[in-house]
Amino acid sequence: MWPLRLAWALATLGIAAGADPTVPLPDRASIFADLTPAELRAVRDFLMGCPELGLSPSRGGTLAQNTLFLVELLPPKKRLALRHLDEGGPAPRRQARAVVFFGGQAEPNVTEFAVGPLPRPSSYRPLRFKGRRRVPFAARPMTQLEYELLHRALVQATEPLYRLLRDATGFWYHNCTDRCLTFSDIAPRGLASGERRSWFMLQRFVEGYFLHPVGLEILINHRDPDPHRWAIQRLWYNGQYFSSPQELAERYEQGRVAVARLSDHASQLLFSTYVPRGRFTTGTPTDVHGAKVCEPQGRRYRLRGNRLEYGGWSLAFRLRSSSGLQLFDLRFNEERVAYEVSVQEAIAFYGGDTPAAMQTKYIDAGWGMGSVTYELAPGIDCPEVATYLDAHHLYDADGPVRFARAICIFELPTGVPLRRHFNSNFQGGYHFYAGLEGHALVLRTTSTVYNYDYIWDFLLYPNGVMEAKVHATGFIHATFYTPQGQRYGSRVQSHVLGNLHTHLVHYKVDLDIAGTGNSFETMDLSFENIPNPWSPDARVVQPWLHRQPRRSERRAAFPLGQALPRYLLFSNPRQRNRWGHARSYRIQHSSHAGRVLPRGWREERGISWGRWGSGWGSRQQALPGASRGAGVGGGEASCRPVAR
Repeated sequence: MWPLRLAWALATLGIAAGADPTVPLPDRASIFADLTPAELRAVRDFLMGCPELGLSPSRGGTLAQNTLFLVELLPPKKRLALRHLDEGGPAPRRQARAVVFFGGQAEPNVTEFAVGPLPRPSSYRPLRFKGRRRVPFAARPMTQLEYELLHRALVQATEPLYRLLRDATGFWYHNCTDRCLTFSDIAPRGLASGERRSWFMLQRFVEGYFLHPVGLEILINHRDPDPHRWAIQRLWYNGQYFSSPQELAERYEQGRVAVARLSDHASQLLFSTYVPRGRFTTGTPTDVHGAKVCEPQGRRYRLRGNRLEYGGWSLAFRLRSSSGLQLFDLRFNEERVAYEVSVQEAIAFYGGDTPAAMQTKYIDAGWGMGSVTYELAPGIDCPEVATYLDAHHLYDADGPVRFARAICIFELPTGVPLRRHFNSNFQGGYHFYAGLEGHALVLRTTSTVYNYDYIWDFLLYPNGVMEAKVHATGFIHATFYTPQGQRYGSRVQSHVLGNLHTHLVHYKVDLDIAGTGNSFETMDLSFENIPNPWSPDARVVQPWLHRQPRRSERRAAFPLGQALPRYLLFSNPRQRNRWGHARSYRIQHSSHAGRVLPRGWREERGISWGRWGSGWGSRQQALPGASRGAGVGGGEASCRPVAR
């Protein structure tokens, strides 16, 4: 059988049975809770029952029909949520965000709707996206149906290439049974707005097939909703371009093609498996368990619905299908620190010698980054003692799909004391020793976006620090090796090139420090050269704290590549601590990648947030009721209390 694509794995998961949506969740966190399976079905049934939308099931059929692609929670407006949380006002009406593909009309498009109120929706209205209500149909995400149709197109395209593929690789695509080829597709799907043509990279379908390209890449124009009008526009094989499969096949038969013959790998020697192999020279044991996390006196955190409490921390959380983990109403000792901290986007931009590598510029929220949250393995992905939670997504499916163990929560020893001091008497003894254990609570999920597995962590520390962290693992996005390719990466196997690429991650950080009337300032070290007050003939050079209020959007943005100030401080100037300092929190970057493309280049305009070391939101002045938004790019960042 031919291999299933990643997006198709959804079909193998069970449809979840949900609870009655009329039963309220336990506390104020419920306004941010993800939609239950029953709510997801209620939205689906309501929209499917609206004759003016003309919706059909997403399974089967054609691309030229109207289908429901995505349903997820539409979070309440912040002002309504704060009125409920802080003033005892009514709970905001619960609504869903629904994305509909209108492919069965004269001008196909993608439209987002707000649907509500839940649990029994009765109305919908279009939402605006970047000032417009509709997105071009050619810009829609891929679906299982389109992948199935593209598979058929590749079967037809590779039929003339059977002999070449069999002779060169030992595998083939057309009419295969056990020695099959598969494919990876890349994005963006075109070089200009309105295009929808994708390069498909053929690979041997073995474990870790991402590392087994065979040197054939095929460009298919699949813009038309009718797959009979799709066309093979170009092929690339081992450094040469061809206009059609027939041209490549003819040249192969004539001996005019440089053939890359791949060696056959015995399954037990396959380099791309996760089977441990090799040995360590020290001889230390590797066949016994390593260190484990334990809870000797039980859990020190509490979970109530989607409300999480740990030490001084309390927060609400959800797993957004489109982009991932989202935290709301983060409080420390009942004082709000942030209204929202969430994953917004992750990108990976590549370079290479093959057309697929040149074109690979992944923007992962467009691939349903939050919906590919597959099961976490106890003892590996999370400790055995962790709390595991299921998730339910309605993403390119005809109903809610249950993802078991999609989230885990656990307390983790940091391995470093939170504080410690050994007070020596300088005579071989000591006056006292004091130390505090270092721990953090971890909220984790993963996103398997094709070859990459992103591990998303939010960490809560007992001293009021919150940290966001992402780890990238899985398989590299590799292409076929050519000698020219070494300009763009490293050779990692006989026919495999590990391509250079840059990862950027975008977080939304909406801080509310001691209220919503926050200001933003930076603080850095400057040096002064002053007369020595106790020795007038000498001078003293010393550092001093240079504070700089950032009173406008322009002054609050730091272009990528320029050194950031040492301290990025959000403060409430009207709220002071006992020593007279403004109540403040600090954003601290742990890592940040460089620029991915020159500013203003076409693909770069789609990720303009990546131009800034930190891109702050639109309300920067200390105005009553002003909210704070920050977009933080990079791998890790933490929020640290400066003056509470």
